[in-house]
Amino acid sequence: MLLAAAFLVANIQAALDRARGDIVLPAGETRIDRPLVVPNGARRLKLRGAATGSTLVMNPGFQGSAAIVVDGASEVTLSGFEIRGNRTELKSPWYLPLKEAAFADFYPENGILIRNTRRITVRNVHLNAIRTFPVLVSASSNVTLDALRIFDSGTLNQAGRNNTTGGILLEEGVATFEIVRCVIERITGNGIWTHSYARSPRQSDGWIHTNSISTVGRDAIQVGHATRVRVEDNRGSDLGFPVEIVDVESHGVAVALDTAGNVDHASYARNHFTDVNGQCIDLDGFHDGQVRDNSCINRKPLQAYPASHYGIVFGNNDPGMESTGVTVAGNTLEGFAYGGVFLVGSNNRIQNNRMLDLNRAHCGSTPTPARCNYALDQPDLLRSGVHIASNGGRPAAATANIVIGNEISGYGISDHCVTTAPGVTLDANTTTPNQCSSK
Repeated sequence: MLLAAAFLVANIQAALDRARGDIVLPAGETRIDRPLVVPNGARRLKLRGAATGSTLVMNPGFQGSAAIVVDGASEVTLSGFEIRGNRTELKSPWYLPLKEAAFADFYPENGILIRNTRRITVRNVHLNAIRTFPVLVSASSNVTLDALRIFDSGTLNQAGRNNTTGGILLEEGVATFEIVRCVIERITGNGIWTHSYARSPRQSDGWIHTNSISTVGRDAIQVGHATRVRVEDNRGSDLGFPVEIVDVESHGVAVALDTAGNVDHASYARNHFTDVNGQCIDLDGFHDGQVRDNSCINRKPLQAYPASHYGIVFGNNDPGMESTGVTVAGNTLEGFAYGGVFLVGSNNRIQNNRMLDLNRAHCGSTPTPARCNYALDQPDLLRSGVHIASNGGRPAAATANIVIGNEISGYGISDHCVTTAPGVTLDANTTTPNQCSSK
């Protein structure tokens, strides 16, 4: 039996080594101990499942970077099969790469690893029980990930917190990509993530749309170090769950739509999420872009969301950007522990949003609730509908912002609708009219 299995795998690899053509995987299960490799230079190659179903099973002793590795190829299509990983326990030795190593060099046992490849499509592939990243794309272009099904994947670090694994990762300047119609459920880390270090090329010209993401330990979607990326019409629920795997020690709380690094000319539009144990939208590094018609709704008791935070948070930690030129309009935020928008920078517009049932932590009440025991010298920071600050990681002027036409409600909001940090004045910004009320 072992000889027959080895012969079967050898036949698949031999077909791949021919570097072109249409290859059909065997029907049923094929067990593998090491990667199947699409060779460097392969062109116009298709690898697909049999009509009756094909599953690649990563054996417990699997060694290698991924079940399928595509490196240095072009015009490749992978479609219509399943990859079943060997995740049997959640704790692992991994957290984050050291010394800015590429994720592709750091994490083994991925599902599909794509490197230095042009024009590749992965369509209708099911991946489950993958220990690290079901799909990891590095330094590639013209990438389409369509109708993937990803379940029960990712691991935890030794402390039992998520190590970011479990979803789709694009890194090292992936250009011209589309992630569409994917279903991602029950993973420990980020659902869909573009990541590059500051030294790396930025991701560019991407479209992440019409995906469903639920029960993830970290972010639903994070856009990191990118330009011209559209995140549209995605849905999800139960972000930052189960609560015990949230990386609270590193402040890695869940965000429905997250941002990192330098991100410009991007659009986050018509994305809708429920039960977010963290933030709705983080705009740390986001500038010259649009955030429109999104929603995050939390209607369970506050105790169900122990990491609940602000609705939308601006930030300017990346030295290559300034928080300017951002429009936040038509969004609905409901049921967050603190305020609706933490705003830094200049020439931003916060208009016609609905921010409801804010300050569920009752910051500003006496005695001070435990969840509000932060920056007590700035009492408006956590209890205001919109708080305009002068530092989102770095000092920045806070002028010429427009905050108008918003419906804002919550505990004490009528007295703290739009406020400013020390050194910032309302007169330097336009902050009326807004409809503000307390619960």
